[in-house]
Parts: sequence; C-alpha cells; structure tokens
Amino acid sequence: MDIDRAKQVIRERVWALLEQQRAVPPDVHGRIPAFFGAEVAADRLVELPVWQSAQIVKAVPDKAQLPVRARALTEGKLVYMAVPKLAEALPFYLLDPATLTVSPGEAASSKVAASVARKIGVDEMQPVDLIVCGSVAVNRRGVRLGKGAGYSDIEVALLQEAGLIGPNTTIVTTVHSLQVVDDELPETKHDFSVDLIVTPDEVIECGPPRRPSGLYWDSLSREKIEAIPVLTARATQ
Repeated sequence: MDIDRAKQVIRERVWALLEQQRAVPPDVHGRIPAFFGAEVAADRLVELPVWQSAQIVKAVPDKAQLPVRARALTEGKLVYMAVPKLAEALPFYLLDPATLTVSPGEAASSKVAASVARKIGVDEMQPVDLIVCGSVAVNRRGVRLGKGAGYSDIEVALLQEAGLIGPNTTIVTTVHSLQVVDDELPETKHDFSVDLIVTPDEVIECGPPRRPSGLYWDSLSREKIEAIPVLTARATQ
C-alpha cells in the first residue's frame, strides 16, 4: 500500500469513529473535524505558558479551531489566518485586535474575516510565536494527518522559507480525544510534526520537532501549483 493510500485508510477510520461516537456533526468525511468540545480544548490550551507568552499566532481557518482564534483575539494577540485553500495571491488574513471593526468571536470566523480583514503576503508577516493547526488524526509522537489536501504543510513551509518560524516556534493541534491514535502514522518529507496535542481531556507533549526546510516542489502536483497563486508565482520566477 502506498503512503497516500495508507494515510487515507486511517483518515476514513477516524472519521467513521467520530461519527459513530457522535463526537462531531454529521458529514465529517473529507473535513477537519469540527469536534464537540472544541471550546473546552481551547480553554485548556489558553492555560499553557506557551500560549500565554505568545504574541503572534498563525492559525488555520477550520471551524474546529475557531474557539482558539477567538480567544487569541480576545486576549489581544495578533492572528494570521490562512485564506481557505490559499486561494488568493495574498494568502493570509491579518487579524489585529487593535483595529477590528467586529467582535473577536465574529472576526475569528473565516467567512467574516474574508470581509473585514486585510489580506497579506508572507513578506508582510512578523515572526510567529505559535502555530495552531487542525488534524484528522495525530499520535503521541506528534505525527499528524490533515484532510489530505496539504494546505497546512504548504503554509508551514512558506513560513519556514521566510524565516518566520524556527526552533522556538511551537506547533499545536486541537482535536477530540478519539482523534489521538496509537498507530504509527505515515510521514513524508514535507510533513511537519506537532509539539503539543490539546484535547478537551488532556495536553500531550510530543517528541522532538520535525519540520520541512521549505517547499518540496517534487511533492506538489501541477494542479496544486496552478490552484494556489503564491505557488504559481514562485514557479514562474
């Protein structure tokens, strides 16, 4: 079985388990699970020193991480949120609590952010203290599986190439406890690991960090490059 197929088998198993246990709303397959208890996981995350010391947070736009984004803005942290599917030439929203025209809870929604936040490129970003990502499955070594589209990997690679993250940048994922698996999960060279897993029930510290050095073009299909403007622009330079 090739690595992509092996990853998908695990995703399908976790999606089915979450639905069976009614830990998510219906129709979770193909998505980062918007798990019940996401607010409790956010409450647990904000108690951690690594959160409290962070001033700049980069977050995914998924619904599961909305409570984390809202807490960050409420606490005065600057938030960079990826544009869904990185589908714009400027692929990040800048959410500055000092200039928000709506409440932090509203601004944290990807739909509202699209109308109130300024889009920026990597060249306008400041160094990031904390990255918050979503996952479909993750193990206690910090190996994670997203939904399979690879957007989070590309975001991390872009920040890595730009020198905006480094050894002291913590990567955390918030998930339901059913998403934490005992399996050895497949990894490829473009995958990043997480340093912390936060569930509604516990905080798991993971093994030594593994980060891509940057974009691995041989791992990107032509269709993916053409669908993401920042990649298209780089590929033609």
